[in-house]
Amino acid sequence: MLLAVAIVWGTSYGVAKGALVFYPVLGFLAVRFLLTFLLLLPSLKAQRLRDLLPGIPLGLVLLTIFLCETFGVAITTASNAAFLISLCVVFTPLVEWWLFRVRPPSSSLIAAGISLAGALLLTQAADIEMNLGDCLMIAAAICRAFMVCLTKRFTQHSDVSALALTAVQTGVVGLGCLVAFALSPGLMPAMPTEPSFWFATIYLVLFGTLFAFFAQNYAVKRTTPTRASLLMGSEPLFGALFAGLWLSEQLSATAWLGGIMIVAASVWASWPRNEKTIHLEVKRNSLAEP
Repeated sequence: MLLAVAIVWGTSYGVAKGALVFYPVLGFLAVRFLLTFLLLLPSLKAQRLRDLLPGIPLGLVLLTIFLCETFGVAITTASNAAFLISLCVVFTPLVEWWLFRVRPPSSSLIAAGISLAGALLLTQAADIEMNLGDCLMIAAAICRAFMVCLTKRFTQHSDVSALALTAVQTGVVGLGCLVAFALSPGLMPAMPTEPSFWFATIYLVLFGTLFAFFAQNYAVKRTTPTRASLLMGSEPLFGALFAGLWLSEQLSATAWLGGIMIVAASVWASWPRNEKTIHLEVKRNSLAEP
């Protein structure tokens, strides 16, 4: 499921960049997430209010992520955006270590290092020049690392369904973007009528939001934040592939090598292991903490 999320999110940068030609960032995000919230509204009926409260802080973190990502991809290229967001693979073990006070298994740290090396090859191959959009993507990567870890902390002892949690998160994001859009200077433009805008929006609602965040909320509850991040670490490769096919952005041989390294690290991280060995390693790391 998490590898499927990586594929969908990899394509989302090129799709979103095309939609932003027709409508401002805040308006586009408001439409995308309010539509998602309306589709998920029935999932809230059987839930207790207390179980839904974690969705509010998680929604605020998600709002920050998408503001950084969408403004970032509007300024930089889709390839750069996909490359830089992969740095969350490196940040997640550090955030998990800080929040949970347990050092991740050495295999996860090694896989994160391989992913970072692959991302560096990709960015160097793209002759990346850091601009405001690139800085926003790095900020989004840091927020993503916190998002995965906080989702684990808030849901590991909760019975709230992944769909209901996703509904609250998307409602917070949609409402936040709508308020910011309404308060922004100038008149709110009319809704676009171009079919390509709505095709992009529907794709991102159904796959980039509904499926992706349900899958992430479902899976993070059942695995570690670091492993979840590594499994989604192949996102930049799929993003680069889609950018090449959809936006005609070209990749060099060095970029392909970096992409293969990221995918290899993700596959290695997801390979079945002896759970007893992993448990003993994590326990040993936690006992070694001061």
